[in-house]
Amino acid sequence: MGAGVVQKQGSDGRRRRGRGRTRPMAEINVTPFVDVMLVLLIIFMVAAPLLVVGVPVELPKTAASALPGEQEEPLTVTIAADGRVSIQTTEVPRADLLARLRAIAAERDSPRVFLRADGNVPYSAVMEVMGALNGGGFANIGLVTEPGGPALDGRGG
Repeated sequence: MGAGVVQKQGSDGRRRRGRGRTRPMAEINVTPFVDVMLVLLIIFMVAAPLLVVGVPVELPKTAASALPGEQEEPLTVTIAADGRVSIQTTEVPRADLLARLRAIAAERDSPRVFLRADGNVPYSAVMEVMGALNGGGFANIGLVTEPGGPALDGRGG
């Protein structure tokens, strides 16, 4: 591997022996370099899809800034502390939620929806409603929080 040594040959075609009569080989063996590059390429090709974040999650009472506004009034789905689900201000039974969301998605231009959930609602209930929203055709789900919560850097609260 790496550089080698080429021996000088005499005028009669025989190799000479002795010290100082060799010169370094000027060619570089690139095979190990290519092997390492291919391994790194495969590692990055496998790891890149795993780095993609699916849904941005904002929990209640954070120091996050507000989302930008839109021309169309955003659809708001609310989960109350007792588990009741409402679209805008209308309470919807959980069995009818997916059908209503599909009907609403067919009429709307924007795939954005805001999900409001009480802080005491179990995580699994919030994920069920998010799954229904996704199945209903809403891919852009924003979780609504209240400003003024604690920040990880110690400010706020």
